Amino acid sequence: MTLEAIWLALLGLLLAGYFVLGGYDYGVQMLQSTLARGETERRLALNSFGPFFLGNEVWLVAFAGVLIGAFPFLEGPLLSGMYLLFVVIIGGVVLGNVSVQLRSRHTGRWSRAIWDRLVLIGGVVPAVGWGLVLGLLLRGLPLTPERTFAIGAAELLDPFVLLCGVTTLALFAGHGATFLAMRTTGGLRERAGRAGRPLLVVAALFALAAAGVGAVSGVAAAGLTAAILAVALLLALGAAVVALSKGATRAAFAATSCAAVLPVLIVGFGLYPDLLVPADGGAHRMALPEAAADTATLQLLMPVGALVIPLLIAFQAFNWWAFRARVDERQSLYL
Repeated sequence: MTLEAIWLALLGLLLAGYFVLGGYDYGVQMLQSTLARGETERRLALNSFGPFFLGNEVWLVAFAGVLIGAFPFLEGPLLSGMYLLFVVIIGGVVLGNVSVQLRSRHTGRWSRAIWDRLVLIGGVVPAVGWGLVLGLLLRGLPLTPERTFAIGAAELLDPFVLLCGVTTLALFAGHGATFLAMRTTGGLRERAGRAGRPLLVVAALFALAAAGVGAVSGVAAAGLTAAILAVALLLALGAAVVALSKGATRAAFAATSCAAVLPVLIVGFGLYPDLLVPADGGAHRMALPEAAADTATLQLLMPVGALVIPLLIAFQAFNWWAFRARVDERQSLYL
């Protein structure tokens, strides 16, 4: 395996970790007002991810760091070409972070209702936005000979891209419901388990629709491996539905976590060995060696990656072990 491929795998690992961990954050944010009954349950819903909340966002920061350091020739066109979309996504992430942490600082009924709406928006925007990003990459981009591009309304309103956005919305919502069923007790747990099943079914239906539209319209990223991974996504969603119906919330969460990882793998294996592909099937592709930094830079960065990524995983594992108990109203609340 080349250095470029190793760093690409690390980049995918960080994005996949962010989708799993940030994904249930966004899902809980979307569902907390709907599933919770009363202020106590709303706070319990948010506190289900309270100890992990900001730590989950570190995966996105690490992903951005690896993208900038190891793939500078990809980072420039990608961030400039999808500038407005990324601004909206990051704005949604920031709005969600602020709203989750400030809603309990205000005791007024109307003020908390406003914060709850902002919490909802802070979950929906990144959930949809990341699906649009993945859909655009899979669909193909309007690349110029200089490997630059600009995304406009025509690209964002493409049926395949929109279906990808709705798929991640339903997927993260179902992932969040499963997380709530695993982390809470009583009525909130039961309602989350019941809500998770139809949400995951909807995610599977939209994923299937996206695959059908992509096959008919001829998306740029295709191949046997991507098709196998798409089938694996459907199977993971089905396994989660079955596990939730049996009350096996940990098994269901493991299945939804796998489902959250698979869109990243579909993009990675669907595009490989390219990272950016043109929508028209032209020759203006950005291959992996063209996107990566030079060998000396990648070698220089290896000790950093070898240290930071294991530490990040170890910290996340310890945090989950330390706060492994279900949350209930008898415990002190974080948010």
